[in-house]
Parts: sequence; structure tokens; C-alpha cells
Amino acid sequence: MSNLYRPDMTNAGLGFSLPSVAIDERGEAQAIELVGERALTIYVDKQEIVTLMTIGAHPELLTLGYLKNQGFFEDIADIKVVQVDWETEAVAVVTRQGGSDFSERMAQRTVTTGCGQGTVFGRLMEKLKQIRVPDVSIKQSMLYAMLDALKNYNEVYKKAGAVHGCALCTGERIDFFVEDVGRHNAVDAIAGLMWLNDLSGADKIFYTTGRLTSEMVIKVTQMGIPILLSRSGATQMGLEMARQAGVTMISRAKGKHFLVLNGSEHIEFDAIPERRRSFEEG
Repeated sequence: MSNLYRPDMTNAGLGFSLPSVAIDERGEAQAIELVGERALTIYVDKQEIVTLMTIGAHPELLTLGYLKNQGFFEDIADIKVVQVDWETEAVAVVTRQGGSDFSERMAQRTVTTGCGQGTVFGRLMEKLKQIRVPDVSIKQSMLYAMLDALKNYNEVYKKAGAVHGCALCTGERIDFFVEDVGRHNAVDAIAGLMWLNDLSGADKIFYTTGRLTSEMVIKVTQMGIPILLSRSGATQMGLEMARQAGVTMISRAKGKHFLVLNGSEHIEFDAIPERRRSFEEG
């Protein structure tokens, strides 16, 4: 099978928000938008795998990324059909061999801190010990340019709030931006896009508005992405896993501020103010 093989898929993405009315602090009615949230249950060869809460913008990519990141499949050619039906709030995944049985894998799982109770199945943690992402350097000025470019995104958050955003970036270019009610959903949708298009993560940067938890590091490591960036903070386990996999972890990234928690040797500090540079050199 070619690496560019694509399963037969629906295109059932939903609009992100619904109109509503709220009463403000002056007792006046205000027209607002609320984020749409739908349940989506994934079935593989008619076996129920998980129910995800999602805004439903990219349900097919979300499904593919979830199955890949959780270790259900390694080769996309194993998947024949991905069919989303919002009337039943389900997505049917049909494999080429048929009759898949994941009962043993489903019995071995660890609940993680992701919104919506994300799960890491089977011996995925052991597998991750064998993965090391590439050593990639990035200029401080490029990080600033990327953060500035991201200001043009966060469309759902700006209008309705209640979502996390994630972006796949090449240098300062934003390749793909996804928002969803849980950051793990946004990550999985990007993973699905990469898997579907056979994209390498070796030259990519991953940005998220959410916390840098162990789950986030696990997923970007599986995607082969060497640099993980967030405007939020990190957990201790997330940092330990980043060190283990060689992921450059940057937290509190907003405007001209950031904190490198791991991989500072991969940052070229080319935008340090003169006063600070003189102090450090002196």
C-alpha cells in the first residue's frame, strides 16, 4: 500500500457555535454565541472504543488521530472506511481485515489529566521509552514571529470562548489550526491530518493553549515533533517525559515572554535586549 493511501471518509464537519441570549450585569439581554458540543462515539468494526465530546469541526481527522495516538493502528492502510453520522452521534470505522478485537487493549488503560478523561491504552508508556524526537534548533525571533501570527487564529475562542486551540507550525508559518472543547481532541485532529497526508513531524513545532501535561508530551512524541510550545504552564510528569524523549518544552509563551523548561540548548537567543545581553556577556 502507498503511504498516500486514504480511507473512504465522510466530510461531516459541523459549524462551531450556536446563537443564544444572556443577561448582562445591567440586566439587559445580549445576543451571544455558545460553542456547540456533541458526543461522538467511535466504533471500530462495530466494537465501541470511546465517546469523545467535541465541537465536531473535524470529526474524521479526530477519529484517525485518536486511533493512531492511542496505538490502535500503525498503518493507515489498515483502515478502509471512516463514516460519521451525527444523527446517531457515532463514527463507524471499518478495517480492511474486519473483525478487529480490542478487548484486551481496552482492559489495560491509564486515565490521564486531559479534559474529558483522555486515556492511554495498553503498553503505550513502554513503547514511548523507545522514541526519541530529532534534535532541532529554533531562533528566538522565529518563535516571536510565530506567536504573532497565531493572533490571527483562535476564531472560536474569540467569539464564544470555552475551547482550546492547537497549531501545527513550520517555523513561523501556521500549517493547521484546530480548536475543540478539549486540547487532546485538537491534538488528535492534527495527528489525524499528519497521518492521512503522511507528514513528518521532524521539522514541525506544536503549539497549544492548554497545559503541557504528560498526555500532551506523549502525543507530540508519537507525532515525531521536537518542539512543544504553550501559553500555559506544565506539569512535573510532562517535563520528565519531555526530558526522556528529547522534546524541547516551552511554557508561558505569550508576546515576548516564554520559559524554556527543557531543551534550552536548541534555542538560538537572537532577540535578547541589548541591556540583558551585555549583562550576561559581562
